[in-house]
Amino acid sequence: MDQSKKTMRHFYCRDVLWETFEQMANDFDCSIDYLINEAMRFYARSKNYQAGTASSQNLPQQGGVPANGPSVAPPTPPRPRVPTPAPPPQQQQAGVEARRPQNAPPAPPPRQPRSTPAPPNPRVTPEPVAAGGPTLFLVFNNQRIPIDKDQFIIGRGSKTSDLAIKDGNISRKHAAVIRRNGMFYIKDLGSTNGIDYKGMRIDNKRIDEGDVFHICDYELRFTYR
Repeated sequence: MDQSKKTMRHFYCRDVLWETFEQMANDFDCSIDYLINEAMRFYARSKNYQAGTASSQNLPQQGGVPANGPSVAPPTPPRPRVPTPAPPPQQQQAGVEARRPQNAPPAPPPRQPRSTPAPPNPRVTPEPVAAGGPTLFLVFNNQRIPIDKDQFIIGRGSKTSDLAIKDGNISRKHAAVIRRNGMFYIKDLGSTNGIDYKGMRIDNKRIDEGDVFHICDYELRFTYR
């Protein structure tokens, strides 16, 4: 049997294998046919089948190398080196202690990173509590009325108000003096004519010493004295 005879064959090949053989043929300066024949020959030998080797004496030369390439298997590319992970700090310290002479002083402990303390939160001045707070008085029509409730209603209704003002312009529940955390506030309860303070209509305000509010034609004066 003529071992140098070649015949055109057709077969399916994975694209990734073909690309690999093209790269190998370029690196080894030989043909893909040679690489495929050598791969088939070495595979047959690995399965204990006898496969002849074609003589290269009559093969055309390419740059001093036979066109079918050298008769040796292409070298296996080296595997990429995987870096060895560094040992933990405790093992590193143990290795240093093992190499340290017996008479050498012990190594100082490793410094711990300093943590920057968080800036303190801004201090919020608490509002005065109700216990022991000053008593608020409402001066109305020369009457001094103490505000001794958490919600003191001012309005037209005699049954629903703590200070009843008999006037059609006053809403049934016109305004309220509210005590919260030891402080007093005046609040409009959705009245028609509202609350005036220094010529401006307001919805609510903290009551300070000597504040004067107007509900329609009526004056409401507040004092802590």
